[in-house]
Amino acid sequence: MVCEIYGISETCYRYLARLCADNRLIADWLLRLTHNQRNWGFGLCFLYLPNVKGFPWNHKRVYRIYRELELNMRIKPRKRLKRDRPEELTVPSTINET
Repeated sequence: MVCEIYGISETCYRYLARLCADNRLIADWLLRLTHNQRNWGFGLCFLYLPNVKGFPWNHKRVYRIYRELELNMRIKPRKRLKRDRPEELTVPSTINET
C-alpha cells in the first residue's frame, strides 16, 4: 500500500543487493596484479584480466572494485624547467653603435 502511495514498484522497494563471490575474486586478482606490476594502472590491469586470463567481467564492475580498494596510482607532477632571466640590454653610448 505504501508503494502505491509513493508510486514505486514493490520489487524496487524489496530489492537486496547480493555481494557476489566474484567480487572477492576480482579484488584478489587486482591486488595480485598491482603488487607484482607496480606501474600498472587500471587500464593495463583490466586488459590483462579478460584478454590473458579470459574472465568475463566488464570494465565498470572491475573499476568499481579497483576504486574501493584504493589502488589508484599517484599522478606525478611535471617538473618545471628553471629559466634564467635574460641579460638586460645595454644602452649604446654613441650614434650608430649596436
